[in-house]
Amino acid sequence: MPRQTHLPAPKYQQVYAALRREIQSGRLATGARLPSEADLVKRFGASRITVGRAVRDLQLAGLVERRAGSGTFVAMPRSAAALSFGLLIPDLGETDIFEPICQGMMASPLAREHALIWGSLNGGGASKEEEAWRLCHQYIERRASGVFFAPLEGAPSTQDVNMRIADALDGARIPVVLLDRPLVPYPQRGRHDLVGIDNRRAGYLITDHLLGLGATHLAFVAMPNAAATVDAREAGYREALYARGARVDPALAHRLDPADPSAVARLMSGAPDAVVCANDRTAGRLMHTLLRLGHRIPADVRLAGVDDAELASLLPVPLTTLRQPSRQIGDAALAAMLDRVARPDLPMRDILLHCELVVRDSCGANRRSGDQGVGIPPGTG
Repeated sequence: MPRQTHLPAPKYQQVYAALRREIQSGRLATGARLPSEADLVKRFGASRITVGRAVRDLQLAGLVERRAGSGTFVAMPRSAAALSFGLLIPDLGETDIFEPICQGMMASPLAREHALIWGSLNGGGASKEEEAWRLCHQYIERRASGVFFAPLEGAPSTQDVNMRIADALDGARIPVVLLDRPLVPYPQRGRHDLVGIDNRRAGYLITDHLLGLGATHLAFVAMPNAAATVDAREAGYREALYARGARVDPALAHRLDPADPSAVARLMSGAPDAVVCANDRTAGRLMHTLLRLGHRIPADVRLAGVDDAELASLLPVPLTTLRQPSRQIGDAALAAMLDRVARPDLPMRDILLHCELVVRDSCGANRRSGDQGVGIPPGTG
């Protein structure tokens, strides 16, 4: 089992939990007015933004109601049935971020009375596209209150399947919140809420980090037929090169199988001194291939990825990467879904969270003088 790291709950969740306990215990009775925002800021030692989000979450959970000009009051207990939200994530178990996103949904204070439906598949050798379509119909038949959908990637045909799924759910009037990736490529704008990271900024930040370490000839590597998020990361990579006055060469952006030695050899024939990978899985496979081909990391080539997947710190050369706030994405996705259910006419939104740079050995920032990095002689390993 993957090793889990337990971090303290965000401050707004701590404020939410404390106020919720007071409401449920009766200390704050039905109809009672909540302390003012200024009083809550002083009591919890939190910012006004943090307190405001906690109170907003209490409102979304039906625990309080705001009265214009009067304040916020403890609401009457509601007897509405719990909502059930379907998870339509074909890459669950294959793409590292989706499991913690689901954990973030389940751990959210807003999940108090609601349920996540994982669905059931018949298997039998069906393709991922067929299974996703079947699961979509299961949710329609069960009248799910909403569906969290991570569009398929990996083949040209997936775009048609993604649109069929979205059209079917829209036709059934089931709200959809997209996870991680859009349905349509930039600059088009789809008709659904999206929760993820700012992928263009991510590509910029990781490229700028390598440029700041002295790299001058950077390549970008992604798998073929990747999601639109990869296009956004590549755009950020190009933007960072331009901003730094570095060489912007389309020939340095590659879509290839990073486990294919011949493809990687062609990549290295261009003599890049650093490679920005679209994600950590691509970076991990590329690292193993580079080492088998005799390249030293980071002495010969610096390497970086995006995601901070579990494997990133366990690679032969621990990987520098950007950490996706996956659990927080799940929490934000659930809040967006409840907003959408309560207010179907809200404008469509992109809710983009910020990533944290995690510096490890693969970028060379931690290299000591005379340290040549890790390498495996050709023909071994």
